[in-house]
Amino acid sequence: MTTETAIRVRGIEKSFKDLSVLRGVDLDVAPGSIFALLGSNGAGKTTLVRILSTLLKADAGTATVHGFDVAAEPRDVRRSISLTGQFAAVDGVLSGRENLVLVAKLRHLSDPGGIADALLARFSLTEAGRRRAATYSGGMRRRLDIAMSLIGDPPVVVLDEPTTGLDPQARIEVWQTIKKLAEGGTTVLLTTQYLDEAEHLADRIAILHQGRIIQNGTLSELKQLLPPAKVEYVEKQPSLEDVFLALVGTGNDSPDVTSPTGKDAR
Repeated sequence: MTTETAIRVRGIEKSFKDLSVLRGVDLDVAPGSIFALLGSNGAGKTTLVRILSTLLKADAGTATVHGFDVAAEPRDVRRSISLTGQFAAVDGVLSGRENLVLVAKLRHLSDPGGIADALLARFSLTEAGRRRAATYSGGMRRRLDIAMSLIGDPPVVVLDEPTTGLDPQARIEVWQTIKKLAEGGTTVLLTTQYLDEAEHLADRIAILHQGRIIQNGTLSELKQLLPPAKVEYVEKQPSLEDVFLALVGTGNDSPDVTSPTGKDAR
């Protein structure tokens, strides 16, 4: 099924007893794009993700994923979406390849071994494929987790704070993986609280604050919300290199240098 909007959200509200978490959220995610939902802890990002993945019912509003209504057509939504949570859901006892084969079998796909081998190669895990996943680094476990979520070729992938707890090198590995997903035509909805992550990856960024989208646009559009940068001139102090070149000159020219006593220093 094709659609002009991969994810469409209108007026979504959700409360837990007296706590209002989402207060009328609207957003659109274009197919094949990376859309970052940026917000601090408690802003409502995970609640919205759970609604979009049919794990939670909204109190009000509507939402569609790949053209299917999350409330009226949950089975179709689940076939169209893959959700990766904040922590890698891999079985450490199994090897990387065995994790992939298991998911392929659970999805009743033909040739689970071939699917596993193709994904190991795609995510640069072939050499580690026969090792227990418990021996993987944080970045490798997360890449394996994302690879598992792609079995069955879902058109929409939701990554809920995928780099939480990862070291800088592992974060870069995950970023590269996410970029490759979008380059292959997969729609990626990314929730994050890291400003640099949204800036580095996203085609569009929505800022969720106190249950509402307060701004939504491209990085350049969001930057235009601030006043123009003020240009300030700072006096440049000479460096040791400047002093050295002034004293010895460049090439054959050698300046006259006077010593502190006033006599010719040469």
